[in-house]
Amino acid sequence: MEEKIFLSVIVPAYNEGGRGLGDFLNNISSYLKNQNYTYEIVLINDGSSDDTLSIAQNFIDKVPHLRVIDSQPNLGKGFVIRKGMLESVGQIRLFTDADNSTSLDHFEKMKPLFDQGFDVVIASRNPKDAAGAKQAHEQSFIRRLMGIAGNLLIQVVAVFGIWDTQCGFKAFTEKAAKDIFSMATIDRWGFDIEILAIAKHLKFKIGKIAAYWVDREGSHVSFRAYLKVFLDTFKVRWNLIKGMYNKQSR
Repeated sequence: MEEKIFLSVIVPAYNEGGRGLGDFLNNISSYLKNQNYTYEIVLINDGSSDDTLSIAQNFIDKVPHLRVIDSQPNLGKGFVIRKGMLESVGQIRLFTDADNSTSLDHFEKMKPLFDQGFDVVIASRNPKDAAGAKQAHEQSFIRRLMGIAGNLLIQVVAVFGIWDTQCGFKAFTEKAAKDIFSMATIDRWGFDIEILAIAKHLKFKIGKIAAYWVDREGSHVSFRAYLKVFLDTFKVRWNLIKGMYNKQSR
């Protein structure tokens, strides 16, 4: 009988060709090969207009247990992560950004929480969530102010008690991944808020670890995207009111 895969690492990728995608794949492969558990790496190309897909495909024979999914057209980070979560097979399913802003060794802090019975474990850049959380480079005053205001809005409207909903390093048990992502509807940047709101609504136990976050150049998040996240926050509240995330309505 084939051994069940323990960890699925899901990597959304959009126009990452010029941002060191090959180095990232080599780094996470080197890390995972030294662990004592089985794993798979699932990279989903989100309709990139550069050479992201061809770079990833060239690494299939170089990186063990790498699977590349080409998702066309570009539909958003939330869409491809949902696709990866539902198509992967690991007992634990982790998504991480292709820019390596949160290094994969953070999973070692998550693993004990899963052993203690947590269903969802997230990394946070805010020490109010987890002592020791830190960003390598302090953001500009305007971005910090927007982040604080945005998080307060998110907590009031949709996800109370989490100070950093947007860090791109979150892991789920197989059951939590299937239940949460099969209900998720938001395709772009507001998806983090929705999946955490669903997790809370379904009474999944959520743990937090401190992230050491390195802001990489070439971020795809625009000011317009920030505004869309706020609109998505109210969409999540409305979905909660309508009962869209109730199990019986699936």
